[in-house]
Amino acid sequence: MQQVKIFDSIFRMWDRLPLIIKAMVSGAFVSSIGVFTWGGMLSLFPGPWVILPMVFILWLFWKVFSGNWGRKDCKEIRKENFRLTKLVPFVWKWGLMGAILFVVIIQSAFVITFRLIEFPAEKFTADYKLLDSFPQWIAWLVLIMSSVVAGVCEETGFRGYMQVPLEKRYGPVLGIVLTSFVFTLIHIGHTWAFPILPHIFFASVLLGILAYRSGSLIPGIIGHSILDIFDYSVWWSDLTGGFVKKTIFKTGIDIHFIVWILIFLIALFGFFWIIGKLKRDKVHQ
Repeated sequence: MQQVKIFDSIFRMWDRLPLIIKAMVSGAFVSSIGVFTWGGMLSLFPGPWVILPMVFILWLFWKVFSGNWGRKDCKEIRKENFRLTKLVPFVWKWGLMGAILFVVIIQSAFVITFRLIEFPAEKFTADYKLLDSFPQWIAWLVLIMSSVVAGVCEETGFRGYMQVPLEKRYGPVLGIVLTSFVFTLIHIGHTWAFPILPHIFFASVLLGILAYRSGSLIPGIIGHSILDIFDYSVWWSDLTGGFVKKTIFKTGIDIHFIVWILIFLIALFGFFWIIGKLKRDKVHQ
């Protein structure tokens, strides 16, 4: 009986908190469940054998936080926060194209940045030395699983459970900006974060826009996962040889630099053209 009273008191305190605090705490908590579970499993049992159990955990994560399983009294809220899971062909087509262009935008932004400043390879690879201890085929499996976990869990937490309530209360612009601010703060502890803080914020804004206009987390989950596969293999490890280009202040402005600027601009234009196609009245048909 005493435990019931304690839980009732906690729930009443939670209900009295401002929505902005509840949304931020809920989103960060939901995201961390999957990410920390995967990190813990990989630390305790390093190797490919943790991948299948994590696939099962991700399936459970999806079922619970999409509102398909769990307590009935908050089922509708969970479904709303998870956004649409059944997409019409129109949204699949433009959403996937938007996800691919998102990856191109962020990767080209990285290339341009590290042609302007020296690429700090030691800082970028410091958090992921575990990958170097595996044979290459295992490193790739772990890398892909890590990317999928981040894509599913971070999109569910941030673009779902955090952004949706903020959108409803403050509108999409402020909802996306506030979510992106928290998303950036969450990543600031990584050794590689400081040189690319604007990129992290910008990536979150693009993912927030994609989630809002598509009405679904699925395009963002796909884009986020693909982005992290590139990040892990090119920037955060030496699996693909790393980034070896020198800055333009040593080489001069060259074709490589100009091409990547053009790729960035074309991809950015294409992304927002697609966002224009994803009108919410068509998304919810």
